[in-house]
Amino acid sequence: MDYCAIVCVRARIDFHSHPLNSGVFVKQSLVFITLLGFVGCIPAPRMTDEQLHARAYDLAQKFIIVDTHLDVPERLAEKWENITDSTGGDFDVPRARRGGLNAPFMAIYTSADEEVKGLSQQKADTEIAIVESFLRRWPEIFAPAYSPADIVKNTSAGKISLPMGMENGGPIAGKLENVAYYYKRGIRYLILTHARNNHLSDSSFDTTRTWNGLSPLGIQVIAEMNRLGMMVDVSHLSDSAFYQVMRCSKAPAIASHSSCRFYTPGYERNMSDAMIKELANHGGVIQINFGSEFLRGDILQKEIARKKEVREILKEMNLQRTDSLGRAFVDQYYKDHPLPFADVKDAAVHIDHVAKLTGVDHVGIGSDFEGLGDDLPTGLKDVSQYPNLIYELLKMGYSEDDIEKICGKNLLRVWTQVEETAKKIQAGN
Repeated sequence: MDYCAIVCVRARIDFHSHPLNSGVFVKQSLVFITLLGFVGCIPAPRMTDEQLHARAYDLAQKFIIVDTHLDVPERLAEKWENITDSTGGDFDVPRARRGGLNAPFMAIYTSADEEVKGLSQQKADTEIAIVESFLRRWPEIFAPAYSPADIVKNTSAGKISLPMGMENGGPIAGKLENVAYYYKRGIRYLILTHARNNHLSDSSFDTTRTWNGLSPLGIQVIAEMNRLGMMVDVSHLSDSAFYQVMRCSKAPAIASHSSCRFYTPGYERNMSDAMIKELANHGGVIQINFGSEFLRGDILQKEIARKKEVREILKEMNLQRTDSLGRAFVDQYYKDHPLPFADVKDAAVHIDHVAKLTGVDHVGIGSDFEGLGDDLPTGLKDVSQYPNLIYELLKMGYSEDDIEKICGKNLLRVWTQVEETAKKIQAGN
């Protein structure tokens, strides 16, 4: 409590301690106010930079940190590593412990090409099995998480929760009953599409607009997700599909790994201010993506130009990006033409932007670790560095209560509301 607050408390005590007809309170107050006019209030001492960093680390260990999108299963499907030891990726247990990460959502990702080839279900089941193998191999470290209550319980037991979300609805494969199948396997959010339009929804990256939003089956899938208690995830959806979700979903939605289009004009993969407000009006939350091109428009434009040049060169060389020679060329080209990095401050700016638009109850963390390659900001390179983001928020003046909401409390609130909606639907209400 600062000096001014102490003065106010003391004044209230004096008011109740003296009879008003004695005049003592009035006289003392006038003298005191006069003195304050000359002396002023003495400000509370400010933390040093070192103290702020220490406080940020302490808060990361104290609060439940939920990160709604990590592509760990995809990485380990390509090359297995023991994640309980140091690895070459963005996620492993030692760094997760240092960063205070309690609940990383394991993204079960399938590509548009796999969907076209009919391989989505096989790929999804393989990645789910990888997450299940973590639970069998290291039950003293990891625990399953099918509900917000599980995350709270696991955190109290000192374990890292492993909830799962599905990135791309390809594994639904045209069958509504597959939504329940994947819910039983542990999937707790579903992104209907990814890089291209599919049988459920249009994608933000695809300009053909097959459905001008959601397909008829996509609308049914959302109703089934509401019934089961699976979160609807609007990341990757076209703008039209997003607004249809807002109209037809009975439960709040999330954007598991998106950022603010305000800072990346024209980038439909991010969310406009109007969309962020609409998401919040329906009780939802946007989880900020850490990708440099998601955070800064200048980097995005350089990436767009780089991709265009790569496509042109591949065409001249008669190479496909998906074949071995094409992949080798692209990898080397990107090494020779690196992009600048955003900074952890930029991620904090996006969080602050959402908080100013909607209030602090509608923003959280969706890093996209393991899915961004060498595109992560300075100060947010892996799961050990969440305290750096908390430090920036402390510098901006965010309270500890607000930071706790951003770290995970907001997401857990929305998830709980999704569960409550499901119970009402199942009860016929």
